[in-house]
Amino acid sequence: MANTVKNLNSRHLSEESAKKAMESIKALEKDFADIVVNISGDERRRYGSISEQNKLLVNKVYDFIKDSPELGSPDVDWGEFEKDYSSRVALESIIISLQKIIDGLNNAKTLFDFDNYQAALDDYAYTVYKARTATPGFENKRKEIKQFFTRTRKKTEDKPT
Repeated sequence: MANTVKNLNSRHLSEESAKKAMESIKALEKDFADIVVNISGDERRRYGSISEQNKLLVNKVYDFIKDSPELGSPDVDWGEFEKDYSSRVALESIIISLQKIIDGLNNAKTLFDFDNYQAALDDYAYTVYKARTATPGFENKRKEIKQFFTRTRKKTEDKPT
């Protein structure tokens, strides 16, 4: 049997930690319930995400209105602009922090998935061995697990005649 890496992540999430995390997520969902908006794919394409260049434009206009409010257009509701800007900046910071957590959780899950898969392969190899020795129960287990291992037939090469 090949020498495989095992237990890539031996730091496990306790039930208590998982419960606390879910409670925290529910609290966040409650805190953001008033501002979370579901938009359709068409709406997302229509409103989109402003490009980095356009973010620079928004930031420059924000700087001007802060430093020289007399230069601002009377057609813009600057109070609403300020609230939108502050919310956007705060949400961007929150999203970055949450994304770091999500990335770390996905990485941990990947390692746990790998560890589980390697253990399952080891168990299947053991099951095949025990089934060959006619140990009771292992042949049925082997048949049940075998379905997850599809074999592809090798194409026969044309032999020159």
